[in-house]
Amino acid sequence: MAGEIVSTTTTLNDLLPSIVAEAMFAAQEQSIMRGLVRNYDLPYGSGTTITVPKYNAVAAAGLTEADDLSGTAVSTDGATLTVGEVGVMTNVSDLSVRTSPNNVIADVGQVLGNAIAKKMDQDLIALFDGFSVALGDGTTTITVANIFNAVTKLKALGLGLDRVACVLHPNIAYDLMAGATNTTLAAFGGGAYGEIGNTAMRSGYLGQLAGIPIYESANITDTTGDSIGAVFHRDALGLAVLDEFNIEPQRDASARATELVATARYGVGELNDTYGVELNFDSTLLDAA
Repeated sequence: MAGEIVSTTTTLNDLLPSIVAEAMFAAQEQSIMRGLVRNYDLPYGSGTTITVPKYNAVAAAGLTEADDLSGTAVSTDGATLTVGEVGVMTNVSDLSVRTSPNNVIADVGQVLGNAIAKKMDQDLIALFDGFSVALGDGTTTITVANIFNAVTKLKALGLGLDRVACVLHPNIAYDLMAGATNTTLAAFGGGAYGEIGNTAMRSGYLGQLAGIPIYESANITDTTGDSIGAVFHRDALGLAVLDEFNIEPQRDASARATELVATARYGVGELNDTYGVELNFDSTLLDAA
């Protein structure tokens, strides 16, 4: 029939692998937290919860020849991660696909991937406020000494720094970098900056401080300058993933469009409370605004 609108369902199904690939790439590029926490891949049929066992520490003692050993109790505790769903839906119109000079499918994949990655990061970041040990009360400015303080608390637990990281809101990271340049300038005198100060001045990125990497994430909620970051070991928080990313199309003929529904199924939770230190500080940027 002349003028009949041809369904794009078949074409879109053929392009679904490209959509998913673009979305996965976008999600991996945008996500900071996933690589900093303990990950668990859940097989289908494993239920909606996973219990991560935690064993108590035991101590060895010196022995006297021929003396019998006394038994030491090994007990377990557990942290439970509950899997839920997150999702986002968008419509891709026939007109946009046929008239856009850009790759609409690739653009849609990136948008959906960014949305899922942001939600996953936000869910993990929200757990920072649950750490029992905290520095700052939301009224003071962060300093280099605060980072060393937090790191020292984790080192005192016998944790190695190779799996410890710091995540801050960019406004708080600014204060840390500004403080680092001023601190190293004063320490070295004569207008000379130390290595940390030079790095911050050149690239605006601290890199490592107190032996750990410093990351910035705008996914941290900022309330008029106040925000909560953290210094934490990888085993402080957990992420259980059932379905990393899924896209399902549904044709809406009357709208001359195809709905794309993107979902992910995962759960987050605190594994070891003492393995993280909350950083609750106020930014001078908004104070001065």
